[in-house]
Amino acid sequence: MKKSIIFLSLLLVLSLSACGKSSDNNNNQGAANNNAGNTGATTGQTGGNAAAGNGEATFKANCVSCHGNNLEGAVGPNLQKVGAKYSADEIAGIVSNGRGGMPAFKGQLSDADIQGVAQWLAAKK
Repeated sequence: MKKSIIFLSLLLVLSLSACGKSSDNNNNQGAANNNAGNTGATTGQTGGNAAAGNGEATFKANCVSCHGNNLEGAVGPNLQKVGAKYSADEIAGIVSNGRGGMPAFKGQLSDADIQGVAQWLAAKK
């Protein structure tokens, strides 16, 4: 009984750690995306396609460990058709505040990056 509890606890810790940022290179890429997003915010919105392009890069840097390269899901749910279920605003709220086992990214990503990811995912229908 004790061995199974220890095993399940270890499995839970490993699963949750997989949802974190994966490497220093990804952190640097995320910082570059943050700076690009902040520049756009101060000079005005450039359009949905630019935000969606940044959204894909931000997703790949922060989310693939749980949701997979092809949005197929792993630790996190399948997101291949998430736009059919949620609007961009709803997705942004989930990314910002977290939900279920998903951590909140509000303090880790800029608002522009969160909006970019949300717009990119909302287009997946």
